[in-house]
Amino acid sequence: MAERIIPETEYILNPDGTLYHIHLANEHVADFVILVGDPGRVQEVSSHFDKVDHQSQNREFITHTGHYKNKRITVMSTGIGTDNIDIAVNELDAAVNIDPKTRTVKGNKRKLNLIRIGTSGALHADIPVGTPVISSHGLGLDGLVHYYQYPFNTEETNLQDKIKDHLDWDEKLPKPYVATGSSFLISGLGQGMVTGITATAPGFYGPQGRSLRLPLRHPDLNEKLQSFRSGPHRITNFEMETSALYALGRMLGHECCTICSIIANRARKEYSKDAHGQVKTLIKEILERIVAIQ
Repeated sequence: MAERIIPETEYILNPDGTLYHIHLANEHVADFVILVGDPGRVQEVSSHFDKVDHQSQNREFITHTGHYKNKRITVMSTGIGTDNIDIAVNELDAAVNIDPKTRTVKGNKRKLNLIRIGTSGALHADIPVGTPVISSHGLGLDGLVHYYQYPFNTEETNLQDKIKDHLDWDEKLPKPYVATGSSFLISGLGQGMVTGITATAPGFYGPQGRSLRLPLRHPDLNEKLQSFRSGPHRITNFEMETSALYALGRMLGHECCTICSIIANRARKEYSKDAHGQVKTLIKEILERIVAIQ
């Protein structure tokens, strides 16, 4: 069977050969990629590098690649949401695993280590502000994975069915899905951290149970998420990217994990007095753990 030549309308390149949105090519991407939501956080990470070899910027996608001690590391901002993660992960993979000359998938594929460093709100009173949480799974409330042929394993299928039943899920909303993080990265980076399922919402306000002036269709969503238990699993926190990162990364053969600094405790209704300082501390710790990982 002839190799599929990917059409220009799907594999979109800039005149310099870089991917359309992220403006990166294979040589710009290290094996370890730190993903941050805030474009301003890229400089906070790369300021620790011994040297920076490459910088690019397009829209919210800002990238610095350089060396921290003995590791070459890329840090890239994605902006907020699973739609942006869809762009970031697909294009990072395309940069390293599609030949731009032939527009075909390479025979020898690179495996990337995609590590999201973010902020999050805890759903339980026993996870105080300032705690780092590493996501064993992403619980997708966003629906993105349903546009792909994701190969759910038995644990994921069981968890998502139990969660759907527990939440008495509204059939008008996208069906919740569960995607699993990388055991390699979780064990290598997560020592001493709280581990749990991270709920990924398609918005910051209504989908996370926040109400300013608009009434909520499901005002008890957070309480239902808090009360879920299945063996060792509970839903620890809310954010807006992890489910898509885990699902897309696994389908493409990459290792993925999310580590969030808890800057709000929804159960206690507390918000951090130094969210920026917490993230700076977490960045430095993760860089040291990346260097040590084998």
